[in-house]
Amino acid sequence: MTNDCRSFHVPDTDVRPTAVIVLAAGAGTRMKSRTPKILHSLGGRSMIEHSLSAARALDPQHLIAVVRHQREKVTAHITAHDPSVLLADQDDVPGTGRAVECALEALAAQGTAAESGTVVVTYGDVPLLTPELLSELVAEHQATGSAVTVLTTELDDPSGYGRVLRSGDEVVGIVEQKDADESQRLVREINSGIYAFEAAALTEALKKVSTDNAQGEKYLTDVLSIARASGRRVSALVTQDRWQVEGANDRVQLQALGAELNRRTILTAMRAGTTVIDPATTWVDSTVTLGEDTTLLPGTQLHGSTQISRDAVIGPDSTLRDVTVGEGAQITRTHATGATIGSGSVVGPFSYLRPGTVLGEDGKIGAFYETKNVTVGRGSKLSHLGYAGDATIGEYSNIGCGNITANYDGENKHRTVIGSHVRTSSNTVFVAPVEIGDGAYTGAGAVVRKYVPPGALALSVAPQRNADGWVQAKRPGSAAADAASAAQAADQTRNHEDAPTATDRK
Repeated sequence: MTNDCRSFHVPDTDVRPTAVIVLAAGAGTRMKSRTPKILHSLGGRSMIEHSLSAARALDPQHLIAVVRHQREKVTAHITAHDPSVLLADQDDVPGTGRAVECALEALAAQGTAAESGTVVVTYGDVPLLTPELLSELVAEHQATGSAVTVLTTELDDPSGYGRVLRSGDEVVGIVEQKDADESQRLVREINSGIYAFEAAALTEALKKVSTDNAQGEKYLTDVLSIARASGRRVSALVTQDRWQVEGANDRVQLQALGAELNRRTILTAMRAGTTVIDPATTWVDSTVTLGEDTTLLPGTQLHGSTQISRDAVIGPDSTLRDVTVGEGAQITRTHATGATIGSGSVVGPFSYLRPGTVLGEDGKIGAFYETKNVTVGRGSKLSHLGYAGDATIGEYSNIGCGNITANYDGENKHRTVIGSHVRTSSNTVFVAPVEIGDGAYTGAGAVVRKYVPPGALALSVAPQRNADGWVQAKRPGSAAADAASAAQAADQTRNHEDAPTATDRK
């Protein structure tokens, strides 16, 4: 199962909205970044991806995103995530009211104007908002027959937020903090800015919204007062989960939302059968899949499309991104990206698995090993202190300590092929392209440059030559030279003492 803290269920057809409009035109200057605010990520997705996923789960007839700031970068990102999203450009008229108007105009330009039904308006920077809460908003809106239903929450400290003013069950207005009087500032219910509108009422009201205000903006909140003035009902749905309506305007708020999303993801994972030893040091993206009876040890980070099968143990201090882990595998102090680890395999400690690594069932990639673009067969072991790149290794082979595949000639990469049931000794170097047959062996320190037939022993042994006295001649006065001279003197004394005496020779 995917351990997303939000289960995206398509709602009942009777609450299916005509359109969902996601406002994503803001510059987000407080983020202090060249990256558009809504493209900043948490939990494995950008904020706008979280928002669009929640909106799409409502199964609206139309999903529209309103863009402006860094349009090309934002639209490319949105289209990559959901190609069917309709993109609307906000013009030079500022304000959320104008943004919604631009969305409706873009829809009408396609010949599918939102003339009836429910129009939901949400934002590209509310990443914890769930489709369940949006569905509840739509259902409440339709059940009450309201022209507008606003999503609200209550805060212990509502400073800075617009206050929701009520008369019984109905909303009579929203007043911004700067405009609120002393009694209104005591109100703890605040406006999230997320709405469900009756489509016709929204279209008519937007025609009456002006920019005659201090900011020169076309406010969406004005639609509420216009609807009430026409005798229509304005209601509110209060959520107790304030995190769902929290936006991120700077990196501090983004971090807080990310931490809360991770807390919820970890909680969901534990309830679904994963043991998390230390949630405070464990990070799991909402895009990760975890099987039952998996165990995450302290310092584990799981990112991207990582999939962990049941009974696997990950950590401590391991980071996996886009990695598939088979049942019962154990991964210790490992950094891996784009790798596949077979069932029952063991990886680590201190292993570095780069993209294209495929480790077969019951295999091993051990301590201080780096792999890239390598396929390792069932039961084969790369135990320690080595590098395997651009290689294929068969089944039940044992690659000795310090082995490397020399895969790069300075211009091109070449492949090494090692068969099954091969045994290689320490410090073997495979100079690619080269092939080793099944059942072959290599000697210690071998440099393998050509084909090794099945069952053969590859050796590259040169006679050892000792240059006596080299250290004293080339490094006179060094500690090594002094040590060598002392050892030589001791050897001479010992040899002299061991020599036979005249008596011994009789």
